[in-house]
Amino acid sequence: MTPQSDEDEVWRQIVASFNDTAERDSADQPWPDSENVPAEPLRRVVKPPEEFDEPAGERDEADQESEEEDEEQSEGHFVPPEPPPLPKLDLTTKLAWVALFGGPAYLLFAAVADWHMEGWVLFTAVAAFIGGFVALVVRMGDGPPGNDGGWDDGAVL
Repeated sequence: MTPQSDEDEVWRQIVASFNDTAERDSADQPWPDSENVPAEPLRRVVKPPEEFDEPAGERDEADQESEEEDEEQSEGHFVPPEPPPLPKLDLTTKLAWVALFGGPAYLLFAAVADWHMEGWVLFTAVAAFIGGFVALVVRMGDGPPGNDGGWDDGAVL
């Protein structure tokens, strides 16, 4: 027999037994019997909280003590430090951002307000968007930041 004929025979057996139902045994189940769910759900009993039997004066003192404890605990919570200031942008970058968002914003506002727009206004708004995008991409640069930023090329072997 060749290896190809053995493989063909195995495939014929698989196809012939495709519609056969599998016999399930409890030994075949992939989980232990202890994890089987019972037929009827278990009932939970919830007891109401017990009432305080203390006089009103003692309760007020206990409330004051618990408030003082809460204040002491709240003093130890974490307060994050102030974030560093945003970097200063030069005039070219600011104008590019304004053009990037201002052109489409003007077109959207004019369309909602149903204003009649001349062709040069449409051209200017679209050109502002494209120009702002191009200016930001060109100024982005393609290299890593300078060595003063602490940037790392990765592991050194």
